[in-house]
Amino acid sequence: MSRQTGQRHLTRRLTQLFGGLVLYGASSALLVRSGLGLEPWNVLHQGLSERTGLPMGVVLTLLGAAILLLWIPLRQRPGLGTVSNVLVIGAAMDATLAVVPDAHGWTLRIAMMVAGIVLNGAATGLYIAARFGPGPRDGLMTGLNRRTGLSVRLVRTAVEITVVATGFTLGGTVGVGTLLYAVTIGPLAQVFLRVFAVPSASGGSTVVATAQPRRAILRR
Repeated sequence: MSRQTGQRHLTRRLTQLFGGLVLYGASSALLVRSGLGLEPWNVLHQGLSERTGLPMGVVLTLLGAAILLLWIPLRQRPGLGTVSNVLVIGAAMDATLAVVPDAHGWTLRIAMMVAGIVLNGAATGLYIAARFGPGPRDGLMTGLNRRTGLSVRLVRTAVEITVVATGFTLGGTVGVGTLLYAVTIGPLAQVFLRVFAVPSASGGSTVVATAQPRRAILRR
């Protein structure tokens, strides 16, 4: 592989990583503005935002950093994608919330909800396919899977039920969007993982992500 080819390959991966993370934050903001329900972790972020007065994106960033501390006993190793996830998504969310007003009328609210979910799936495919490491919440789930021996599905379900219940208690929005997100984000992410798959630098088989991040697809 030539140096120029390697640079193009790295540039594509970096573009997908940061483009995906920005889109993830923006799409999550659309779900907030729809008022029809948020993805599980953002129910918690919104609830904490309501109680603390901090912008939702700031809460997302601070909680993501706190979750990274839990990686230490779980022996998880963060990558560029992990750190970037913490820093970029929250900022992109707050920037989008600053310019996009709340939706009014059912047609606009539903359209914004659907757009948020689909774009969130695209964002997930983009940044995971870049292969720079899982986000802090995904890594928490895969770390717990390895340390406890419980399945990723069981760990993820237990964690997300806990964060949704806690977030709802604190004032986060749970609604039809939460349910629709839960049942569609997996299939959407799998489709977009194939769409945005980055060929290996050697020109061999295409690898979109390591097994662990793919098995614990979130957002974030």
